[in-house]
Amino acid sequence: MNKLDGNSLDIVSNNVTQLKEIFPEVFSEDKIDFKKLEEELGNFTDTSNERYNFTWNGKQEAKKIAQTPSTGTLRPCKEDSKDLDTTQNLYIEGDNLEVLKLLQKSYNKKVKMIYIDPPYNTGKDFVYKDNFKDNIKNYLELTGQVDSEGNRLSTNSDTSGRYHSDWLNMMYPRLKLARNLLTDDGFIFISIDDSEITNLRKICDEIFGEDNFISEFMWRKKKETANDGKDISIKSEYILSYKKTSDFYYNRLPLREDYLKQSYSNPNNDPRGVWRGVSIKLSVGHQGGGYKYDIKTPSGKVFSEEWTLPQNTFDLLLEDDRVYYGKNNDAQPQKKIFALESKGQIADNLLLEHGTNKEGKNMLLKLFNKSYFDTPKPIKLIKHFLKLATESKDNIILDFFSGSATTAHSIMELNSEDLGNRKFVMVQLPEETKDRDYTTICEIGKERIRRAGEKILADNQDKDLSNLDIGFKVFKLDSSNIKEWDSDFDNLAENLLDSVENIKSDRTSEDLLYEILLKYGLDLTLPIEEKIINDKKVFVIGFGALVVCLDDEITIEVVEKIAELKEEYETETMRVVFKDSSFKDAVVKTNAIQVLKQFGIDEVVSV
Repeated sequence: MNKLDGNSLDIVSNNVTQLKEIFPEVFSEDKIDFKKLEEELGNFTDTSNERYNFTWNGKQEAKKIAQTPSTGTLRPCKEDSKDLDTTQNLYIEGDNLEVLKLLQKSYNKKVKMIYIDPPYNTGKDFVYKDNFKDNIKNYLELTGQVDSEGNRLSTNSDTSGRYHSDWLNMMYPRLKLARNLLTDDGFIFISIDDSEITNLRKICDEIFGEDNFISEFMWRKKKETANDGKDISIKSEYILSYKKTSDFYYNRLPLREDYLKQSYSNPNNDPRGVWRGVSIKLSVGHQGGGYKYDIKTPSGKVFSEEWTLPQNTFDLLLEDDRVYYGKNNDAQPQKKIFALESKGQIADNLLLEHGTNKEGKNMLLKLFNKSYFDTPKPIKLIKHFLKLATESKDNIILDFFSGSATTAHSIMELNSEDLGNRKFVMVQLPEETKDRDYTTICEIGKERIRRAGEKILADNQDKDLSNLDIGFKVFKLDSSNIKEWDSDFDNLAENLLDSVENIKSDRTSEDLLYEILLKYGLDLTLPIEEKIINDKKVFVIGFGALVVCLDDEITIEVVEKIAELKEEYETETMRVVFKDSSFKDAVVKTNAIQVLKQFGIDEVVSV
């Protein structure tokens, strides 16, 4: 039984409710657009500036955030990595906005395909809080899931006055940065539901271009009907797809089994396999003239018709046993089209038989005996997009909302099927979980990749998968390894002394090494050799393209040995990096540059 509310009528709220019922179009994020209300009441303002435009509260700042360089770095995590020295796969823990910024140099135009499954903005989803001034500080607070005052970060509630704007401000800069990473023939796929499909389409049209829109795939995420919607059972989602440039198209898919059975056969046991017959008779109403000549069948029957092929072309088909006259050799001739020569089948925009959320959960159950996620994407769905957008060669695939790491699992499985060498870059915020076994989503994702890779090998012992890459290098987002200059005049002497050693005391030489690779725009999976020269550790990256020594007390003898590496690796160009405070004294530092120049090494940098 409901209790009587003792409060008096909220007149303003009641008026707003009534207004919303009469004029729903004048409301935006639960606020009244009074200009629209005036227009609905017949009062129009004449303007010459009216044009099609899509904007929202915070759009300009979202653009600025995308253009602001990151002050962070990626620190290697050896203990979490698998096959560290040989793998070309990456798993990065961190705020994907900052990670995408850090990857701009190293992976610019190198990613063939992006798939993301971002928060859907259902009123229950977590939305990343971006800080225009210092997003690294923001991220370090975020990883504890608390703000600077220690308050728990909330979801993007659908009662918020900036419900759609908050979501758009989160997505816009990330998609803007992601586009830069795509190859010219690259593709992006984005999963979404009804709540933001319209807005997502609009920002993607702006970022990727309307002409590069491919499809709004509809995917059946479940087969059974459930009472999970306000009005209808929600059984489908969308996947938006765009290409980087308009000159490229999806790969054709292999012909479906049902289509092969229905349309192809091999009545004359042709060793080239099944084929379908195509009439070469000129059809009625055909535009353009045909070719008139007689064709005599093996049984002696003659057909005097107009044909679509000139006689010399027909004779070549006949010579190659590509003409069929029917079972009794007396039917009108058909040209044989072999299935093995088919360019394949164009993709459908309806994804009805490409796995379900239930299948995604079942896969996790097989690996963990627990699903951990309510609606994980199935491997079958991601593999479908991989087949459309990638080849079996060295394509890089990025997923910067990695979640349960379905994308990584799908890539390894497809590589095991076609012996491909696709590589993945997974990015995931280490959001806390309530699970006792795995404290963050990243812990689940990394463990899934480990278990999935081993399972693929175990399930395919009859195949040679010795080259299958089931490893991954783990990196974690953090503030830069290099101290910022602090102009604190009260502690000037202390700061001047501190600036002599400008590397943070809790950072390793490997930490600094990978920050250098990012600054140079080098691939984080390049081979790295460690050499000991006069008791000093020297890193040789990319077979001599870059040499880094971050030890202290460097002598001229060490510099000379480093210079000799150019001849050892027979590299045309070599860059050398030292710590600014590495050298034994100022004389060694000055002479080092001259010694390296004598060996043809002109680019010498200190950090």
